[in-house]
Amino acid sequence: MRVCLLLLLGIVLGNPAFAQQDEQRLQALQAELKERQQALADSQATAEELQEVLKESELEIGRVARALEETRTALANNQAEQETLKTQQSSLKKAILNQQDMLASQLRSAFMAGHYDYAKMLFYQEDARKFERVVTYYQYLSKARQEAISEFRANVDKLKEVNARLSDKADELKALLARQQSQRASLVARQDDRKATLNKLNKKIASESERIAQLQENEQALVRAIEEAQRRAEQETQMMAGLAGSKGQLAAPADGRVRRLFGLRRQGQLRWKGIVIESNEGNAVKAVSGGRVLYADWLKGFGLVTIIDHGKGYMSVYGHNQALLKQSGDSVRPGDTIALVGQSGGQTYPNLYFEIRHKGKALNPSKWLAR
Repeated sequence: MRVCLLLLLGIVLGNPAFAQQDEQRLQALQAELKERQQALADSQATAEELQEVLKESELEIGRVARALEETRTALANNQAEQETLKTQQSSLKKAILNQQDMLASQLRSAFMAGHYDYAKMLFYQEDARKFERVVTYYQYLSKARQEAISEFRANVDKLKEVNARLSDKADELKALLARQQSQRASLVARQDDRKATLNKLNKKIASESERIAQLQENEQALVRAIEEAQRRAEQETQMMAGLAGSKGQLAAPADGRVRRLFGLRRQGQLRWKGIVIESNEGNAVKAVSGGRVLYADWLKGFGLVTIIDHGKGYMSVYGHNQALLKQSGDSVRPGDTIALVGQSGGQTYPNLYFEIRHKGKALNPSKWLAR
């Protein structure tokens, strides 16, 4: 299958129409982003303006990454469907060959026996009862042959249909591969733009006092988002169990090295309210328990954030995502993929920022996760 994919990829990328359109779109995007960076350099943009540009970049990265993930899923589905169709194709071919052999054998036997002519059978049969049994037997054989022929024709029609669907799936696969290549190129271009913006922003916020002020502002923004989510949760009529009975049993929301930062000094008098899980970009971020998504948006300092209400005042917070796969109002089950690991919110390496709160108060997530 991998060899087939590589061959198809070569076909897609070698197709002048696909390649030219994708190249033109990529060049237009690169030119647009280069022009934006030049405008920022010429205007000596403020930290606030750079934050807005960073927000726009990370939102665009999120949209492209989500589309890329959807394309990956579509590719996987396409490949699975092709495998199923190939299995059906193989079974039908075998069935048709067996039916051909059986029909040929039946016709050959009937011809050799000379029982294909009822008049001949009538003149050469002396025993009427024996003749009646023979006629009944050959009528039965004739009916069986007709049924076998009908089944043979039906299988031939099914094979034609399967072959047509396989051809359609192959064309669909080519288009999906071309789309994936275009999305990857767009993602790389936007990530480069984000990196340039982040470098400019970090130069603007140079002193420790400015960084502390920035962190305080970011934390207040998160608190406001949580309070707003909590108000919405209180209006929900659906009863949920909360997390009280899950302490020490929750699966980690992402694979990777856990930095147990809760309570440690962050900068100045600010302390960590959650933990950081260092992971690979694009890895799955999973809901630690069932609940309802109350917030799914970009938040200053935390990037693309998802907040899930678990009931009884318990909420979980997932930040620094590359893309959000669930929207506000969506219900989630334990282990559902809700986002992809990223480095939004001005991070310099991919990670997941994770909090657990009860009635607004930050709890130590390490005590809730299974060891």
